[in-house]
Amino acid sequence: MPRRFRPEKRVVTPDLKYNSTEVSMFVNRLMLSGKKSTALRIFYDALDLIEKRESSDPLHMFESALKGAMPRVEVKPRRVGGSTYQVPLEVSPERQLALSMRWLIGAARTRSGRTMSEKLANELIDASKGQGAAVKKRDDTHRMAEANRAFANFRF
Repeated sequence: MPRRFRPEKRVVTPDLKYNSTEVSMFVNRLMLSGKKSTALRIFYDALDLIEKRESSDPLHMFESALKGAMPRVEVKPRRVGGSTYQVPLEVSPERQLALSMRWLIGAARTRSGRTMSEKLANELIDASKGQGAAVKKRDDTHRMAEANRAFANFRF
């Protein structure tokens, strides 16, 4: 990371079906080995499964799953004196979105199921209802920050 200037944020082009930049970012994170068309097919199949099972707007459920997994605070190690403290810090909105996407995809990959689109659909449904591994990870992060609230004065 450069010291003199912060590089500008790249503009993300929205996807073609839903015209959403969040969907495009999610698909880019879902992609493995540069296979974007495969990642798009997995994501759209997962949203079709959500629409069949829940009979509601799949894009709205995807956005509520993202919001449900977003952490508000996290801990970062800070070295003071000779000891390392876990200092709780508020998370920027861009990082909140990135972490929630990363956690949702990771939880879907470790989930048991037949296809990736089924696993992703199940994880998105669970996260929108406040359950699932991604929401548990967010709760664990909040719990860790709450436990280390005494070290908040070491914030940088």
